[in-house]
Amino acid sequence: MVAVLAGVAGGPAHAQPDATDPGTAPAGSVEVLARMEGPGPSGIAVTPEGRVFVGFPRHADDHASATLAELKDGRLVPYPSEAMSLPSDAPPEKRLLSVHGMTTDRLGRLWVIDDGKRKGHDIPEGGAKVVGIDPRTNEVFASVTLKPPVLRPDSHMNDLRVDLGHGAKGTAYVADSSFGTSPALVVVDLASGRQRRVLATHPSTQPDPGFLTMLEGRALTYDAKHPTFPVGGVDGVALGEGGRRLYYSPLSSHRLYSIPTDVLANPAASDVQLAANVRDEGEKGAADGLAEDAQDRLYTTDFEHDAILRRSPDGTFERLAYDPRFIWPDGIFVDARYVYVTLGQWNRLPDFNGGKDRREPPYLLVRIPKEPPPTVRSPAG
Repeated sequence: MVAVLAGVAGGPAHAQPDATDPGTAPAGSVEVLARMEGPGPSGIAVTPEGRVFVGFPRHADDHASATLAELKDGRLVPYPSEAMSLPSDAPPEKRLLSVHGMTTDRLGRLWVIDDGKRKGHDIPEGGAKVVGIDPRTNEVFASVTLKPPVLRPDSHMNDLRVDLGHGAKGTAYVADSSFGTSPALVVVDLASGRQRRVLATHPSTQPDPGFLTMLEGRALTYDAKHPTFPVGGVDGVALGEGGRRLYYSPLSSHRLYSIPTDVLANPAASDVQLAANVRDEGEKGAADGLAEDAQDRLYTTDFEHDAILRRSPDGTFERLAYDPRFIWPDGIFVDARYVYVTLGQWNRLPDFNGGKDRREPPYLLVRIPKEPPPTVRSPAG
């Protein structure tokens, strides 16, 4: 029995409710755009016209559904075509194998990273690639295959951003978070196809060896050989300062880093020069995907706290939404009005749970207003 004691002044004792943390209550205006029975979603992108595209990678489940789809009238439609998005016998360079991250450029064109990885299979020649699709024509207008030594046997080409300010046709910055222990940033000139791995041994692209996270009530630590949750190096990427700086963060880390794109896109810049230009931006919490908006704010998928955070240019953070349904927020995209997020439940895969599949479909695609709706006050009196 716990006694309720009187105050030190000898006043009467009152059985008040115990204090609780108000931050544990769901917060934010979360709208579910789609509930999907499977496969699990990852990348998300939205065009200026409001067309919504979602990626469904095959590295965890070698599924027979579309790996890239458009959400149309509540249905997922293979994109840009069934021939391109569904499994087939076509050469890997002629189709999409496993679409992961995606983005749009300032011309409203869709770019996807095909990691080329199907569960139980090696990455085939022509499988891993950067692909550009014009939503106005629904045609592929660019495809750059990633090749060794840039592509490693354990590569996990996870996310990308496209910078049209560098190179004749732009430059892609790809996060190789690695299925093994060799993460790096990959820089691709989209006109020539020239590509290189950079910062492959720099701390900013590596998992933190002592990384500790809380997931669904469990305290878990980073272990590359025996992972109990999705682990890896550089994962989320975002362009800031009008494309002048690339922000990035390792998956198994609480820190955020950045580098000027003038330096990163320069093929003559050595790794020593690149490393000298990396800036540690400080703590940002744990996150998978990153996104940016026109106001130079960054958005993070805080998988530890089932939340979406926003970082202002001055480095301060605010929480946009918290919801217990945010089980491993992954892909994130921001347009003029909304923040779009895919919820893939990736931490519940059998590989991280002693062979037991703990995922519980449906998987969700949600959106959150960038700015909270105004409070409606009742008239006085």
